[in-house]
Amino acid sequence: MTQLIEARAGKITPEMEIVARKERLDAETVREEIAAGRMIIPANKNHLAKKLDPIAIGRKASTKINANLGVSSLAGDARRELEKIQIATKYGADTVMDLSTGADLDALRVRMIDTVTVPVGTVPLYQICEELDDILDMTPQNILDCVEKQAKQGVDYMTIHCALLQRHIPLIDSRITGIVSRGGSLTAKWMVAHRAENPFYEHFDELCEIMKAYDVSWSLGDGMRPGCLHDASDEAQFGELSVMGELTKRAWEHGTQVMIEGPGHVPLDQIADNMRRQAKECFEAPFYVLGPVVCDIAPGYDHITSAIGAAVAAFNGASMLCYVTPKEHLGLPNMEDVRVGCVSYKIAAHAADIALKRPGARDRDDEMARARFAFDWEKQFALALDPERAREYYEESRSDSEDRERASKAKAEDAAKNGVKASDVPKNCPRGLHPTLNPDGTIANENYCTMCGPKFCAMRTTADLIRLRNEQKNEEKQ
Repeated sequence: MTQLIEARAGKITPEMEIVARKERLDAETVREEIAAGRMIIPANKNHLAKKLDPIAIGRKASTKINANLGVSSLAGDARRELEKIQIATKYGADTVMDLSTGADLDALRVRMIDTVTVPVGTVPLYQICEELDDILDMTPQNILDCVEKQAKQGVDYMTIHCALLQRHIPLIDSRITGIVSRGGSLTAKWMVAHRAENPFYEHFDELCEIMKAYDVSWSLGDGMRPGCLHDASDEAQFGELSVMGELTKRAWEHGTQVMIEGPGHVPLDQIADNMRRQAKECFEAPFYVLGPVVCDIAPGYDHITSAIGAAVAAFNGASMLCYVTPKEHLGLPNMEDVRVGCVSYKIAAHAADIALKRPGARDRDDEMARARFAFDWEKQFALALDPERAREYYEESRSDSEDRERASKAKAEDAAKNGVKASDVPKNCPRGLHPTLNPDGTIANENYCTMCGPKFCAMRTTADLIRLRNEQKNEEKQ
């Protein structure tokens, strides 16, 4: 029994109860959303038997983020990729996708599934391609065997490019970048060479039965996603989206859960329409977008160009955002790239949740505001999406400031020797006009940061203003 079948039968599963508590929803609402296909719980029964902590992906749930990981035949190693997974989940990844190519793919995937508590996704075609001498040698049996093997291993959702059909391929002639999806391009090459229809489409019902047996969720792959702004929102992209809608209904008929993979590069003004089209064409199945990147001229900064698009997409309908790292278009991400990508996308997802007024979304932000006004640095660090980076920047500034304070103190001592009063010495230290010092000369008073200093600190000034107003009110009462 899949989560979808159980939901349609009116049954609330333990996994539905878990995500209801996480999302601050009642369990019946979760069941109704899953039954309608608007929400999924990607939870392979074999992963559930290990360490999986179920999550919900859908419009009534908080916006989720995914981190793509995996070795390539040219770079990376299994140990390092497992370490990247720990970094990704530490900094907010709700799911991870193993996009590995190269040797020992099964061993790495099994270790990943055994280790992580978040859902794991894959693109089975990558392993099929890796294990064959040429993708043109692929047979339908290769496809069915690989999907079933990965399902048995515990993969929670699979991206399979079923909706790219023969009639769509000529539509790329007007594009600049053609087909940028790896899975999409490999599938299209097979179709052209064999003069045959997409084998994933042709054997979709058989694939559904495999997915159903393990409750693997579909991520219907966007093989025609645009790879640059010029190619966005074209006939090829939307033609494939229409087929995704057809396959969504067929997958639901088999009792399997579905989400839809979305575009990669889209101008800012087209994102909302893309989200509306997906909801209409695919009957409000959860939408999982790759960015989208909103400009093409910032290699090295595409975690920013895409997070901008991701926030707009999430506000307008996307349920999960696939992170982009600073290495996008340039190379395999390292540990720091994974960290920056996850935090950037956590910001985008959180911004959308606040704007959508999801239950409790702004609570942490309000706590941060209170901590800032109280100059409670430790609480600020604890509330931060990246506590280590916040502390690092704070301590770096503090160190520079204390150097200046020691110089100011030495200047005052020299002046005293010459008969000048300490009160007449200018206080150049940005930590205070009259700082309180510890016996070792370090600063005790921390009620300001080094950006403004105490004289220009608006929050410190506001605190003084409030104190003065209260004093005036007391005087008026007397």
